[in-house]
Amino acid sequence: MRPRAQFVRCAATLDATQCLPPTFDGFCFMKLSHTQSLAGILEPVFAMRTEEDLGIGDTEGVRQMIDWCHRHHLNILQTLPINEVSDDNSPYNALSSLALEPSTIALSPSHIPDLTPETFKRLAPPDQVAELRDGPVNYPGVKALKRKLLEAAFAHFTAHHLDPQDERGSRFQSFEQENSDWLNDYALFRALMEENGNLPTWDRWATKHRSPSAARNWLLSLPEKRRALLARKQLFFKYVQWLAFTQWQSLKAYGGERQVYLMGDIPFGVGRYSADVWANPDIFDLDWSGGAPPEKVFKVDAFTEKWGQNWGIPNYRWNELRRRNFDWWRTRVGNIQKVFHLYRIDHVLGFFRIYSFPWTPDRNPEFLPLTEAEAAARTGGRLPGFKQFPDDTPEHKAANQAQGEELLRVVLEGSGETTVVAEDLGVVPEYVPPTLLKLGIPGFRIPMLFRERDGAYSDPKQYPRLSLAQPTTHDHPPLAAAWAECWQAIDAGKNVEANRRELRQTMEFAGLRGVQPPREFTDQLHEAFTRTVLQSPSWLAVFQITDVFGMTARFNTPGSVAPTNWTHRLPYTVRELDEDPLLLEQAEMFSRLAQESGRRI
Repeated sequence: MRPRAQFVRCAATLDATQCLPPTFDGFCFMKLSHTQSLAGILEPVFAMRTEEDLGIGDTEGVRQMIDWCHRHHLNILQTLPINEVSDDNSPYNALSSLALEPSTIALSPSHIPDLTPETFKRLAPPDQVAELRDGPVNYPGVKALKRKLLEAAFAHFTAHHLDPQDERGSRFQSFEQENSDWLNDYALFRALMEENGNLPTWDRWATKHRSPSAARNWLLSLPEKRRALLARKQLFFKYVQWLAFTQWQSLKAYGGERQVYLMGDIPFGVGRYSADVWANPDIFDLDWSGGAPPEKVFKVDAFTEKWGQNWGIPNYRWNELRRRNFDWWRTRVGNIQKVFHLYRIDHVLGFFRIYSFPWTPDRNPEFLPLTEAEAAARTGGRLPGFKQFPDDTPEHKAANQAQGEELLRVVLEGSGETTVVAEDLGVVPEYVPPTLLKLGIPGFRIPMLFRERDGAYSDPKQYPRLSLAQPTTHDHPPLAAAWAECWQAIDAGKNVEANRRELRQTMEFAGLRGVQPPREFTDQLHEAFTRTVLQSPSWLAVFQITDVFGMTARFNTPGSVAPTNWTHRLPYTVRELDEDPLLLEQAEMFSRLAQESGRRI
């Protein structure tokens, strides 16, 4: 553990390349203790607005949210995964589980010394920026603009600072060396993507590009000039990652100084069409696609209801990873601890066993109408089910439990001082909670998902200390939206009694027994529900930003490919959250209840 005095202050700028020593690793001065009760908010980076953003949230927005949390005495700022997204824009289907999303980089001259005000104004004219800032995230437009700015910055950097004798050149070179175990493969993958129509589907690329060894042999066969151009392109992608990591490392230090701790998110799986799978084919089983079994909560479409959620993530070859001392996983969690104080593992159940499909998601429509017998006939007898084992015998349960514990110990070891939280939602085997408790890993408590036999919400006073209480996640409608949906269903005559019962149970959970459910999600109900969650014994209580302010828009609808997924932005800038009297009142209510509940360092 390092003393607080070793922090380097970078409050004036997010260009960490100017103020962090070459060995800076994003440390914080303390390991978060489960003896403290903490509260915070969840807000995806893309949803944050600032006066200077380019149509999507970035590190400057995160810095302003850190300040907002600090002003309101909140200690946790949670985000979704920030790894580079693929063409579906989902943070859970990244191009790389190690590289950071370039669009999170704050790209103004005040943040990037390689961009002059003249260059920025020329490449980002005010009319274009204003159009991108209006409404949801326009990913193609945002990415195109930021790519132009990053290329201009790179050109300036290589012209003036690439020499290792230069201070910034030396920092860049150190970054290259320290991250060579993944950065070289990633940069080559990204360069080859552009050689193949900017498509990540590496198994459809030219044969000479489908593996790192074949690609490097191909590079050696090229004329010198062509090889130099491709080398420069790879260097560009490394430069972009350097900017991203240094800005995020600076944020980690800034948040730690203000006692606002950044909480990241690491998906259990990786995208099939990712740099990870392309560069490490031996550790992935592409014959099976991970997902989740059918369950009652998410009835989004007919396939999900019948067969489950097919995420398309390849299964891991755990024996091969074990032979390699889990090197890839160690690098992965090592990367995330550079930029976050704590992180959640999305679908931690996958470490124990993963529900797997013998077909990829693009074939879901083909299998939807089939019976199990008909599906088996098309897959050589294979059907969706749990891997490594179903929980059908004591021996299989014991094997699954042992594997999960082994793998989580590796994760904890690789995470160092960074705190790990487990998203243990869904069909949870009975051996998972005691394993997490044994390892000191908090699980989740989502009120709507934790109920008694009669359907009533479980008493939040009985939540375990080692847990994170959260009313909703990014996969759920906000509280106000869920309330409105119940009334809409009642008005339409759909499942009237079930929806009325849900309204009553919500009221009872909030401590409002004997009170008729109002038509609107009132201030009284909002405050009572918030108080109930905050007063639970759970170590962490984190609310979606939309639930803090009683908003209804959602960030994602699971099991769908809706164009609105991952695009919603708050209608207010961070600064406007404290300028609007109504919003300020709601923020102060949340802060007051958190402090009354003893949730503050």
